[in-house]
Amino acid sequence: MSSTTYAIGVDYGTQSGRAVLVDLADGTEVADHVTPYPHHVIDEKLPESGIRLEHDWALQHPGDYLEVLKRSIPAVMRESGVDPADVVGLGIDFTATTMLPVNEAGEAVCLLPEYRDNPHSWVKLWKHHAAQEEANLINEIARKRGEKFLARYGGKTSSEWMIAKIWQILNEAPDIYEKTDRFLEAADWVVLKMTGSFTRNSCTSGYKAIWHKQDGYPGKDFFKALDPRLENLTETKLRGDILPLGSKAGELTEEMAEAMGLRPGIAVAVGNVDAHAAVPGVGVVEPGKLVMAMGTSVCHMLLGEKEIAVEGMCGVVEDGIIPGYLGYEAGQPAVGDIFEWYVEEAVPAYVKEAAADEGIGVHEYLTRLASAYKPGQTGLLALDWWNGNRSVLVDTDLTGLIVGMTLLTKPEEIYRALLEAAAFGTRKIVDAFQDSGVPVNELFACGGLPQKNALLMQIYADVTNREIKVAASKQTPALGAAMFGAVAAGSANGGYDSIVDAARKMAHVQEESYKPIPEHVAVYDKLYREYTKLHDYFGRGGNTVMKVLKSIKADAASR
Repeated sequence: MSSTTYAIGVDYGTQSGRAVLVDLADGTEVADHVTPYPHHVIDEKLPESGIRLEHDWALQHPGDYLEVLKRSIPAVMRESGVDPADVVGLGIDFTATTMLPVNEAGEAVCLLPEYRDNPHSWVKLWKHHAAQEEANLINEIARKRGEKFLARYGGKTSSEWMIAKIWQILNEAPDIYEKTDRFLEAADWVVLKMTGSFTRNSCTSGYKAIWHKQDGYPGKDFFKALDPRLENLTETKLRGDILPLGSKAGELTEEMAEAMGLRPGIAVAVGNVDAHAAVPGVGVVEPGKLVMAMGTSVCHMLLGEKEIAVEGMCGVVEDGIIPGYLGYEAGQPAVGDIFEWYVEEAVPAYVKEAAADEGIGVHEYLTRLASAYKPGQTGLLALDWWNGNRSVLVDTDLTGLIVGMTLLTKPEEIYRALLEAAAFGTRKIVDAFQDSGVPVNELFACGGLPQKNALLMQIYADVTNREIKVAASKQTPALGAAMFGAVAAGSANGGYDSIVDAARKMAHVQEESYKPIPEHVAVYDKLYREYTKLHDYFGRGGNTVMKVLKSIKADAASR
């Protein structure tokens, strides 16, 4: 082994997985590679059988995750020319809760011939929202019982999380529930496949499975109150050691090492959540700095020094992001997805033709046109709920809204209104933290959106009235995952002994930042007051039309 050591980080997103090979001396990203998932997001019908899925379902194929390891890691090794002997650690991050049932051998139940035609045997992606009824009951029963865990999640748990999804499987496919030996986060399943070791990571357990470092899971009596069949859930199908971030889950097996082009015995870190891994990836290791991981959705990560209840937060977990601090999470379940929806489903043909004539993408074309408008000039205001609301309302049954359109409204005006709506949604989250006593002094951004859309980032700065610094890395979660892989290896093997040490050496932000423009701030303050009126009217029970429409739609589809 040479004096230069490396780690690999693998970031599993919604539509693809990407690997990055990182020099541990300074965080230089030597090579990266993206593997689109062959089966994409499964939200209409199952592969092969063609069995139709119901509304709000979102599944994935577990084999796609292994395909990322077998394609992207050999690709970065070939491109870099690095000796596999110099790679000392590997870490992964994942969307969450993205979960699957496995049998006693750790095999995905959906890959067993007798169960592959049952949708409940497949991986339930984070944005699978069909367990909303179960989530509602979890929240209602927890409130009635005075369960103290509820405050740690802003007063509500989500249909995106582990317990609601498990309960949906029990309710709708009890045979799959009985066949399942354990329910695993996809992150933990991939680690199992690489190492042969069953482990659970404290990040997903804390944020997505109602586990607490001091108290553990809620008591058996709570689960019995949900459903007597769930009484022993945590001792059976959620059993397993829960290890803190940076821990070594195991070592790369010979079989997987051969498939990935690495040497066996490399330290593999326990899994992590994508947004959480991004925090050290931008160098944030102290309170007051909110990190926005911006892509199809946006996750908002913040460190604090004490546990405080904040409305609509997705969780506060001790050591959940950086050891020694409370880690707070909030989020918006659709941001980039909304922009993509508009371009793919609602933009007039003439816009696409004009963009093609100029040899640029539709997003770039609309952004250029939208940049010519001043704040407030479109006369439009939108609610960013195309995929429900995660924070602060925690309600997946809410839907999108645009107000102010006329016969003169242009496509670029709508596009700008959608960008602004995303920023207003983030300000609602920032205000919730700030008003609850968890300071937010600076904003940091990472992910695909900050790299691609300067207008969006300036709008975010103006709406939040805060400077925004952008990660230098194009693959920040993967960089963070590599840092945790280096920590799993330890300094004795060429890695690091703490994530703080790794971040100080390996993380960087761009020299230029986005600063709020005072005259823009003044206008956006006015628009935000109107956004808040709409937000509260449609989101806090003043008008339930969005839910009524969803109900009528579901009834019509079932006839």
